[in-house]
This record gives sequence, C-alpha cells and structure tokens, in this order.
Amino acid sequence: MHEVSEENSEPEISREQLAEYFGDAFPAVDRFAERLRDEGELRGLIGPREVSRIWDRHILNSAAVVPFLPTTGLIADIGSGAGLPGVVIAAMRPEAEVYLIEPMERRCAWLAEVAEDLDLSNVEIKRGRAEEYHGAFECDAVTSRAVAALDKLARLSLPLVRAGGEMIVLKGRNVGREVEPARKVLRRLKGSEPEIIDAPTLPGVETTTVVRIVRQTGAR
Repeated sequence: MHEVSEENSEPEISREQLAEYFGDAFPAVDRFAERLRDEGELRGLIGPREVSRIWDRHILNSAAVVPFLPTTGLIADIGSGAGLPGVVIAAMRPEAEVYLIEPMERRCAWLAEVAEDLDLSNVEIKRGRAEEYHGAFECDAVTSRAVAALDKLARLSLPLVRAGGEMIVLKGRNVGREVEPARKVLRRLKGSEPEIIDAPTLPGVETTTVVRIVRQTGAR
C-alpha cells in the first residue's frame, strides 16, 4: 500500500508503475510532467503547492478519463489550459485527432511548445472559447477538467458533440449536486442522463470522478 508522507507530497509511485500504466505513451507523458514541474508555476499554469504532486493530482487524474474516450476520431478538450487532460489524452490516444481549445494566448503558446516538444502530431490548438466553435466542427467526444458547473459545461460542450457522441468530463466528487440544475439544458441539447463513474488509475492514487453524457440521436 502506498503512503503519503506529508500533506502536499506525492504518493510513492515508482517509475516502473508509471511506465507500465502509460505504456508507449510514457516517454511523452514523462516529458510533459517534467515540463510542468519545471515551468508550470513560473508560467502560471499550476499553483506552487501543486508542483510536488504533478503525477497523482494532475497527470494520473487526467489519464483517468482516457479509457472512456474513443481510440480514433476527433476529441476536443475545452479550456485546455496547461494541457490537462488534453496533452495526456493526445499522448495516450495517438490515433485520434485532439483539439485543444483555449482562449488565452499565453496558454496557447505553452500548448504549442509542448505539442512540438512531445512530437504530438495529432494535436491542433484552437484559440478561443468553446462557444465560438459551435457549428464549426463536430467531435466524437468532448472533455474538460475543472472548467464549470455541469449546466454551463453542457451548454459549452454538447453543441460540439456529434449525435451519438459523448461529453466525458472530469469533475469533483460532489458533482451529483450539479445534475438536477443541469437537467433543463441537458434536455434541450439532447443530452442523456449523466452517468457518474469512479475512475481508478494506480493503487494508492485517489480515484477520479468522470461524468459521461451521450448526445442522443436526433440532436441538431
């Protein structure tokens, strides 16, 4: 069993465990973690208390959504920010096309640098807000992490999802409280009943809450 030695330190995770979990994606993900650790605080991407917990709080937390995403097709990460989860997804889903949608120029610059450094040829950066791209393209899946409450997130995300595609987002443990206020917008946008999933990664690492909503056929 893994132990946390102090409040803000990372659980004891070996590189062997990480390499096995990420497989072929590990070199790229490892480099991404290194860059976040070295530059993330300086560039305003993560807080100072997060630097020591890059793997469990950010990388593995982001990776938890990947098993629920398609292996091919178009995936969009809205409010991509530091590239969490979008960069992790791109590394772990090399056969998919991944759009990183981010309104802030300096964060788009960071994402472009990282995509080039990690040789992620499946990444395309879209500078702007999600709603600016409504009608511009349709995705097989749209994801996000810590962007907005579920009702607002549905308004941003579902118009980007093709009929039969999915909105698959990382949320906090209390997301159940957000479901009822979101029902009206979900009905209007042909979103299914939200499925709340407890998504594990490595032993000793806190599980992640994933919410899956299907955009039902007949959606326009």
